[in-house]
Amino acid sequence: MCEIFGVCLSKKIKLNEYLREFFSHSSKHPHGWGMGILNKNHVSIEKEPESANKSHYLRERLREPITEKNMLAHIRYATIGNVEYKNCHPYSIKDKRGRRWTMIHNGTIFDYDPLNKYVHTQNGDTDSERILMYITDRINLKEKAGLLSSSQRFELLDEIIADMSKGNKLNLILYDGEIMYVHTNYVNSLYYLEKEEGFIISTTPLSNDEWKKVPFMTLISLKDGKVMQKGKCHGNEYIEDQNNIKYLYQIFSYL
Repeated sequence: MCEIFGVCLSKKIKLNEYLREFFSHSSKHPHGWGMGILNKNHVSIEKEPESANKSHYLRERLREPITEKNMLAHIRYATIGNVEYKNCHPYSIKDKRGRRWTMIHNGTIFDYDPLNKYVHTQNGDTDSERILMYITDRINLKEKAGLLSSSQRFELLDEIIADMSKGNKLNLILYDGEIMYVHTNYVNSLYYLEKEEGFIISTTPLSNDEWKKVPFMTLISLKDGKVMQKGKCHGNEYIEDQNNIKYLYQIFSYL
């Protein structure tokens, strides 16, 4: 599918070596790359609809120090959506309270009816963009009764992720300007490295350090390099089957 990378730290550190290793995997994920540098409610997104290892811009970008506290990165293997700029991650949307949500996703939504209404209003074609549109709409609806605290936002996201993960592959990292949320329901497909400053998260380990598996089928939240909340294990492990594989082949035929 794709690979995802996230950083949540208490202070800025240089990330170039991790990013070089991460983007070197693009020979197997050649349909686009992206980075999102997160500074509270501001996000700076850089992305291209080409393989990271062929990008002159990215090569030059990584020659300069990338020293950040919170960031996301993504390399894309297209399953749903054409190979275009508008289908590259990260995606970013503001909710009605002005809070900016930024997300990267590795997986496929095979069946989840609440996303269908966004097909004709989204900018691109991906299920990933629809996930973020749905999440921000749910936040907006809930906040009609008043501003949600960070704990209340987590509770709502925990409910959404548990429901959406049924039968779907849902590895994602989401940032709301304050909190980073991490989830995986596909075995051995998301790891973290705990450093003195906090956490580095990646689809695969990026160094010889001791990387550990992200808690499975369980939403977690991070802030300033610390674990803030941990949801309930929802039990919705994604397991590939022949019907899903046939579905993906059908999608590939239109790319």
